[in-house]
Amino acid sequence: MAKLDPTVSAVVAAAVAAIVASVTLNQLAPSFSGGEAQADNVHAADGLAARPVWAASATGRVEPKDGEVRISSEVPARVSEVIAGTNDQVVAGDLLVALDSEDLLPKLSAAESEADVRVLERDEEQATGLALERRNAEDKLNDSERSLFRARQAFDDAYRAAKQSGGDANAVKTARDKLTEAGKNVVGDRAALDTVLAKPNLPKPTRLESALWVARTDIAQVENAIEKTRVRAPANGTILNVWAKVGEMAQPSPDAALVLFGDISSLRVRAEVEERDVTKIRVGQRVVVRADAFPDKDFEGTVTQVAPALGSPRITTRGPRRPNDVEVLEVLAALDGTPPLMTGMRVDVFFRHETSASAAPTR
Repeated sequence: MAKLDPTVSAVVAAAVAAIVASVTLNQLAPSFSGGEAQADNVHAADGLAARPVWAASATGRVEPKDGEVRISSEVPARVSEVIAGTNDQVVAGDLLVALDSEDLLPKLSAAESEADVRVLERDEEQATGLALERRNAEDKLNDSERSLFRARQAFDDAYRAAKQSGGDANAVKTARDKLTEAGKNVVGDRAALDTVLAKPNLPKPTRLESALWVARTDIAQVENAIEKTRVRAPANGTILNVWAKVGEMAQPSPDAALVLFGDISSLRVRAEVEERDVTKIRVGQRVVVRADAFPDKDFEGTVTQVAPALGSPRITTRGPRRPNDVEVLEVLAALDGTPPLMTGMRVDVFFRHETSASAAPTR
């Protein structure tokens, strides 16, 4: 019997073993692949079950409840004083920024002197009946208007002292109360003059009476010009940012705002819904808001306003899409409670279906 070469025997044995292993794996492969496919299907089903089904979604930005207000100057003038600070809680009428008004003070003094002379001239003429009644009403209104201007200046001085050197808060309150009372007096005296002017058979003003009226109008114009150099809070709220700097020129332009103001006692979201989803949005619809800064929290709210027309997007979106690639519908949603979100923060807004309006949010 012939002997096989040991090397040849080893090669043959290895080949046989490889063939056997290949056959075995081919037989087992279907069961393994089926098991893996089944597991993948289960995980996919779980993922679909956990993924919420929203009516629509959109990118949004957090705002104060009435939106952000960019406050700029009414007149071009140099900033002489910045009273407001970021995060200050202010009341309507509080002085935020003062502009230079030194050149207006001599004009005011000259106008007041002219009016005093005109009063003396007018008083040399006797008036009776309705003419006297009109004269008295005009004098009373003039006095109340001048008192209002002085009360406003006194309030600004008290408020400035309290802000800069920790002055007495009671002095500010007292000055504010006097200013409010002075404003009420002006309203009442103007109404009284209007009543007199509406009476029948009222004689026409004399030349001296007309000259006095013109002089008093000059005073009011200078006072209004001085008031326009005072940048004030438009309502109760919070100072979100201050851009004004002493020495810079203020311009009456929204692009040259001095202060950013808003009422953050509550917040809202301004969302931009793509055109394809506009029919799915309505006022009163519930929304869920999510922010990257709070990955484990959902904030809810209600749609309060839907724009009547499409427009260009103003919020930068994620991904490669450019802002001008699509028209969007602007939607406002008021947030529930007092969420810890910050104004200007970009968020994702999800709009609920009617059937899921009361369902708990699912991430």
